[in-house]
Amino acid sequence: MEVTPFKIEISDEVLADLRHRLEKTRWPDEIPGSGWDYGSNLDYIKELVEYWRTSFDWRAQEKKLNLFSHFKTNVDGLNIHYVHERGKGPNPMPLIITHGWPSTFFEMSKIIPLLADPGSHGGDSADSFDVVAPSLPGFGFSDRPTERGMQVLLVADMWAKLMTENLGYPRFAAQGGDIGAGVTSRLGFAHPDKLHGIHLTSITRPTPYMGADTPEITPAEQAHIDQRAKWQQDEGGYNHLQGTKPQTLSYGLNDSPAGLAAWIVEKYRTWSDCGGDVERSYTKDELLTIVTIYWVTQTIGSSVRMYYENQKYTWFMQPGERVDAPSGMALFPQEIAKPPREWADRSYNVQRWTEMSKGGHFAALEEPQLLAEEVRAFFRPFRGS
Repeated sequence: MEVTPFKIEISDEVLADLRHRLEKTRWPDEIPGSGWDYGSNLDYIKELVEYWRTSFDWRAQEKKLNLFSHFKTNVDGLNIHYVHERGKGPNPMPLIITHGWPSTFFEMSKIIPLLADPGSHGGDSADSFDVVAPSLPGFGFSDRPTERGMQVLLVADMWAKLMTENLGYPRFAAQGGDIGAGVTSRLGFAHPDKLHGIHLTSITRPTPYMGADTPEITPAEQAHIDQRAKWQQDEGGYNHLQGTKPQTLSYGLNDSPAGLAAWIVEKYRTWSDCGGDVERSYTKDELLTIVTIYWVTQTIGSSVRMYYENQKYTWFMQPGERVDAPSGMALFPQEIAKPPREWADRSYNVQRWTEMSKGGHFAALEEPQLLAEEVRAFFRPFRGS
């Protein structure tokens, strides 16, 4: 399969239009003193938008991103964008790392060097990886699907082709969080013969088989089920809307950069280990690089559409099924779902379980050093296999 080098180059016209739209933002009102209780705080979003309009330097971010080796290749009719950084070590292990929503491949920008060249970042060069960091279909610089059905089960099959057919790796490792964890889990289920193992920071898919012949739910598992239900009630409005009416939502987010920033940044604040101050975990430049990628590629609509597709293809384990690939799991304290070990054991071949000291849902961007060390440690025993 043809692999084509790719460079990020956004036109001046697109950036000028963005600045114009930011300048003409029509702001909503807000209950005085309500903070973030009703959603994105007005004062903070105004501050962020003003920084975006007057101080944020996309060209500087574009230059940094282009220091990575970017490519595009066709997989099942879609041109998929990915970063491919070759490992610097004696025998790099191929590793595909997959982001989620509202993330992009940029989430991996800090961790890629730590995995590809550990010897230059306090690690052992023997732990190096050939890192492949794709943009999900319909996200960022990958093509937007034009047909129904683009969901995690299908993406997993696409990633297996990407790694083995397009890039020529007979076996590889996989890591992911959020939607990327679903893709990675499915890789471990449907393509275990191609994998050294999988590593996850989220454990939301698949739903384990819970028939009469399975062990009863433990108190810790019931607490997890209750926690997830409460979280959906308190925080899951976006999930329901994106899973039922993504097209309706897309008109506003694709037309208003301020609206897009408010929709995305609130998630980075809520799902991170930042104590309510999002800039404890991320800089304005990092947040706006993520938002700008969605804006300039006009992929917020196609990205949220995956929620609709995933709800149509919910993955339930059947009797006797599990993810057979060796599985490692790193649980960050502010992750959306924090199941107990026995819950994961119902569906996965768990061989490493680590409760992390700090961090949240976007671990590769928020705590790249901690996650890199954990990924190296998990895959170390499988080198040479």
